[in-house]
Amino acid sequence: MPSHPRRRTRARALTAVTALLVPASLLLTPSAAQAADQITNGTFDQGTTGWTAYPAPSVQDGAGCITVPASTAPYGATIAQEVSLVAGEDYRLTFRARSTPATTGPVRVVVQGGEDVNYQQFLPAVKPAFETAFGEQVHYFTADRDYPNAQLSFQQDVTNPVAYTLCVDDVVLDSGVERPPYVPETGPRVRVNQEAYLPQGPKGATLVTDSTTALPWELKDTRGTVVARGTTTPRGVDPTAGLNVHTIDFTGYQRRSAGLVLTADGESSHPFDIGEDAYERLRDDSMTFFYTNRSGTPISDELAPGYGRAAGHVGVAPNLGDTAVPCQSLEDDSQAILVAQGDEPWTCDYTTDVTGGWYDAGDHGKYVVNGGISVGQLLQQYERSLHAPTADPRALADGTLSIPESGNGVPDVLDEARWELEWFLKMQVQPGRQYAGMVFHKVADVDWTGLPLDPAADPQPRALYRPSTAATLNVAATAAQGARLFAKHDKAFSQRLLAAARTAYAAAKATPDLYAPAPDATLDPNPGSGPYDDRDVSDEFYWAAAELYLTTGEAGFRKDVLDSPAHTADVFPAGGFSWGSVGALARMDLATVPSRLNRAELRAVQRSVVEAADRRLAEQAAQPFGQAYAPEDGQYSWGSNSAILNNMQVLGTAFDLTGQDRYRDGVVRSMGYLLGRNALNNSYVTGYGDVYSKNQHSRMYANQLDPSLPNPPAGTVAGGPYSPTATSGDPITAPLFADGCAAQFCYVDDIGSWSTNEITINWNAPLAWVASFIADQDAGRDPGERGGRWH
Repeated sequence: MPSHPRRRTRARALTAVTALLVPASLLLTPSAAQAADQITNGTFDQGTTGWTAYPAPSVQDGAGCITVPASTAPYGATIAQEVSLVAGEDYRLTFRARSTPATTGPVRVVVQGGEDVNYQQFLPAVKPAFETAFGEQVHYFTADRDYPNAQLSFQQDVTNPVAYTLCVDDVVLDSGVERPPYVPETGPRVRVNQEAYLPQGPKGATLVTDSTTALPWELKDTRGTVVARGTTTPRGVDPTAGLNVHTIDFTGYQRRSAGLVLTADGESSHPFDIGEDAYERLRDDSMTFFYTNRSGTPISDELAPGYGRAAGHVGVAPNLGDTAVPCQSLEDDSQAILVAQGDEPWTCDYTTDVTGGWYDAGDHGKYVVNGGISVGQLLQQYERSLHAPTADPRALADGTLSIPESGNGVPDVLDEARWELEWFLKMQVQPGRQYAGMVFHKVADVDWTGLPLDPAADPQPRALYRPSTAATLNVAATAAQGARLFAKHDKAFSQRLLAAARTAYAAAKATPDLYAPAPDATLDPNPGSGPYDDRDVSDEFYWAAAELYLTTGEAGFRKDVLDSPAHTADVFPAGGFSWGSVGALARMDLATVPSRLNRAELRAVQRSVVEAADRRLAEQAAQPFGQAYAPEDGQYSWGSNSAILNNMQVLGTAFDLTGQDRYRDGVVRSMGYLLGRNALNNSYVTGYGDVYSKNQHSRMYANQLDPSLPNPPAGTVAGGPYSPTATSGDPITAPLFADGCAAQFCYVDDIGSWSTNEITINWNAPLAWVASFIADQDAGRDPGERGGRWH
């Protein structure tokens, strides 16, 4: 996603003050003089003076302890002390703790405010795994506001099955400390695709070195035998990384192998493979994220081992659910933003069942405009399998994914898309009501919640937000797209979708300028959801008209497509298309889906895609790390990895249109960047490579905060480097990069970094498209079996 006020608002409300969980390797002795410790009797030398504790505390071996009976309810046990916070101050909390027996999950450590600030977490709750021996922990956080009566608390978080004794000692809360300097661990200076290269695809690596002259390199197998050698190509200083680099090309080595290592300048890379299997796995794994992110249904641990959970937002206490959601209240702060925009306050006198759909990102909100591009790209992934020369339609058939619907005779990708499409239909305003036929912009919590939080335990009230033209057109486009793809699998559902699409398109034409308001933290400091505001919906009108035309062939929709200003505009920006700029989705479908466009019209559309791909290839050639991404201002956007993936889809579509290897190679080469060939030597796809992102910003996949919870499922892509993160208010990266950062270094794999490390459905959707595309470029299969060939 591009830099957007949505996330800046989230910053202030979600974890306005938060912690840096510092790895042991980064802990250095602060050099600045430290203010006095705020904690009274942190060593418990004076018994439990200064502490509030229950059940009855005791001092054992010089530590403050409580014994918690089995089945104690959440918050039924605590050791706590009041502390005072000053806006802008950095704080360091250190303590030693143990549990007998050892515990994982029941205890959380938090610095939070009271009811007047909705229990805002200044140090977000962490849930350490306490051992029977004392272990030391260090946490840093920065206050964004004065709060004289915050509370440091070691507290019971979930009902415990067995009794345990918790002891804490040597508790210190320093203010005015100097944070340890952040020096990321980047590993070997030879940066490679840590997972796999395709046998007949391009194979590139990047060497970080001070040398300005070519250097020898060697490719070695698991026995240490040199199987290929050559010399590097000096590329100078890459401004996106601030590093002097060389590139290495070993495309000529095509033998399928495992555990290869590339050596140059005295450094050896992480091991990697040459083969196709990884991309077959990624094709499936990238879709798992959508199933585990489903709302309104239990997630099966059998289908997704380690990710089973109860249904979220179905109205089971303490969860108020999405079964009967009211419209935003007239008393809600969000009304002030509507008024400031020049609108009237808005609500309704009914409730709506909006269960289902996918949770959007790290929060529990469900947003139509972000769901729209996500569904659109999943449907494009499936539709490509019907038309592209190299596509393998069997790879996306029924029974290929681990989802409840598998085996129902419908391709599994369509089944997964249907989960969101069914929710879209529920979000459409019914006849007889204001804005009938339009679509509610979103359903979300009234206020932000903290991390971690299971969807079924979310206690916040939910609200429906005023319909928007953008949301309405997203539904018109994707419902029309779904209608043609479901036609031969479920005629009744196809007809429902097409009727909804027609209704939505007509409603949007009747009300073409109903916009979701931009955020304003002064008017609504705790909105509980992202705004997804967009005041230019010409591209959404174009997309909706295109999908309706491709599905129906009707002259009216054809006219709307050809008359749209977006039809002749450049809808392929260097920084990648996004949820707020969807014209590229229309253009690529018009170029690839059979229609009644005449020869000249079709050629013009197809030429625009190929010309955009040519621009991306030219930009990619200048990138020593191989990414198909060079935004005009040099600034990496919010969700830069998704921008790269969207550019890769443009390249892949050009390959489908032309069969020219260079476009396919551009996709494959750019995948290397995402899988580890980057300045940080980090794979941004969970579970792929030796070193990969796993602590993405999420309430559900919060293993970093609670060891009993999972990391995101394999095949989940992190948002990636974000250039303005230093000024974003991100509680993790803003302090680390106070003096700025080279674009590729503006990233931290920490759950608190919502500006660089969030996960979203609209970032995983292009990953699924790209993974499927690359998996289809499998030269190892017989061309007659796969319905195409390696061009």
